[in-house]
Amino acid sequence: MQILEEVLSRLPDKSKISDSSFEGANIVLYTKDADFFINSNWIIKEIVNSIKKRVELRPDPSICMEMEKAKKIIEDLIPKEAGHNETLFDPQRSIVIIHAEKPGLAIGKQGDILREIKKRTLWIPIIQRIPAIRSKIIENIRYVLFENNDYRKKFLHKVGKRIYGETKKNGQQDWIRISFLGASRQVGRSCFLLQTSESNVLLDCGINVAAQGQDQYPILDAPEFNLEKLDAVIISHPHLDHVGFVPWLFKMGYKGPVYCTAPTRDVGALLCLDAIGVSQKELNKVIYGAKDVKEMVKHTITLEYEEVTDVTPDIRITFYNAGHTIGSAVTHIHIGNGAHNLVYAADYKFLRTQLLEPAVNRFPRAETLITESTYGAKEDILPARKLCEDELAKIIKDTTSNGGKVLIPVLGVGRSQEIMLILEKAIREGVLEKIPIFVQGMVWDVTAIHTAYPDFLNKSVRASIFHRDHNPFLSDIFMRIASRKEQDQVIEETGPCVILATSGMLTGGSSVEYFRRLADNPKNTILFVNYVGEGSLARRVQNGEKEVQVPGENGMETVKVNLNVRTIAGLSGHAGRNELIRYVATCEPRPKKVIVVHGENSKCLELASYLHKANRVETNAPKNLETIRLR
Repeated sequence: MQILEEVLSRLPDKSKISDSSFEGANIVLYTKDADFFINSNWIIKEIVNSIKKRVELRPDPSICMEMEKAKKIIEDLIPKEAGHNETLFDPQRSIVIIHAEKPGLAIGKQGDILREIKKRTLWIPIIQRIPAIRSKIIENIRYVLFENNDYRKKFLHKVGKRIYGETKKNGQQDWIRISFLGASRQVGRSCFLLQTSESNVLLDCGINVAAQGQDQYPILDAPEFNLEKLDAVIISHPHLDHVGFVPWLFKMGYKGPVYCTAPTRDVGALLCLDAIGVSQKELNKVIYGAKDVKEMVKHTITLEYEEVTDVTPDIRITFYNAGHTIGSAVTHIHIGNGAHNLVYAADYKFLRTQLLEPAVNRFPRAETLITESTYGAKEDILPARKLCEDELAKIIKDTTSNGGKVLIPVLGVGRSQEIMLILEKAIREGVLEKIPIFVQGMVWDVTAIHTAYPDFLNKSVRASIFHRDHNPFLSDIFMRIASRKEQDQVIEETGPCVILATSGMLTGGSSVEYFRRLADNPKNTILFVNYVGEGSLARRVQNGEKEVQVPGENGMETVKVNLNVRTIAGLSGHAGRNELIRYVATCEPRPKKVIVVHGENSKCLELASYLHKANRVETNAPKNLETIRLR
């Protein structure tokens, strides 16, 4: 490959390189010369600065120290206070993964421990954080990646060959277009196909959890979409309406890369596996299996925020914080040699919350912006966050003091952890009396993932997680519900309490069972804190229906809704109307075109109209199956 030849030509002595390969867009060189491996950092830095690509030098596997001896040295070098409990070797790539409770102590001052490990063992050390709460999904994902390290190496090399291979059009950018295969004038099944004369890339591929039949899934039988020509999938965040259909692509034979952040990979895999379980339990059609989720994980390439990477010969992406869920990303897409810059904002929050920093809206260049419009109507002015938090505390106080239970159906990722932080703070500061807060299994699993990736959270939560004595997620007010027996005890034997359970739209999961058994008691309250889709059970309850059909032990049964029904829209992880307007108005640089999606029909149209008049930019609210040419 030309790029590999160019890198080798810049080395003082390319005979020191035993092998060269790709790891996605990254270039990896291997050497059998131990001295060259230890002392050539400056050479590699010069090459990186010159070609503007990521280049890494590793020891050839043949010169790495025997694993048992290396493990002993690593155990001696890492201080006990770091909480080191596991060492895993990836001999295919000369990498050793070191798990530690306190990564900073394992790394050492200015990385001195890592340098010593590298020098003495000739392995490349990488430190990974052990979650404060044990996460089985993270353990399984790490196992899958190491179990398939030989496959991963070949897969990543193949991705690199596609990125750096010959282009179909010799670099000429003839046209760029985007087709809308879901979430256009609707909420759910986000899926957008970005095409150039060179590339085919999917932006999200989700399901509509509130719909039935084919309306649940992206419209992939559109003439524009061809699975065999798909180069890459980019996932903005792990909610099912953005990631829930990706395993199906692998079931149908896709073998290409999926780009996302590490938290999105982990949480997305967990939610897809949970969706399989819910479908089986409710005897619904199961569209893919656990092995397809495993294939998704095997083909995922994770990126940090602001890490630039090529994904095809003419498309380069950068993730920025979206403020919506842990690891959620606004994706900046650089197309061609400056031909066009597209920003896919997906779902975002333009305010600092208890959990996350606000979404980023400053980019190197931006001609087109795709924005959500979940709360895009004139009446979608969300109240101040502090007022919403105070109202949450008051509703809980009023209900529990009257002997009732508060059921909060939550999205497993995002809203649940935000509510946990709000409640922990309220109890710690004495705003609420100490009451039991029951956290249903999957919510707890997602919370564990949050403790593994504190760098993706806001500064204050990050600092709390770094110091385990103050980790809010480890508060003794939270009690995990992991079995049906424990669930029965909460409903039948426990007094006033708060219950956090999925799903947030009452479309499946344990929240439906809690609702079925708590709905008849007027002392209880159901509190909605996230968006609920049209047609969902939650929307019908929210709209005041007094009798609803829900799945019971012997099929569907009628439930009388006698409990209090409350909604706090201002706690949503989506931007309210004012935030949406401000995000676009203050975006730097100002986009020339704004495309409005991910909102009910009237909200998409209303927001698009306002943005056009207020900002004097071209706007569009496409329907599903429309295609817009960007160039």
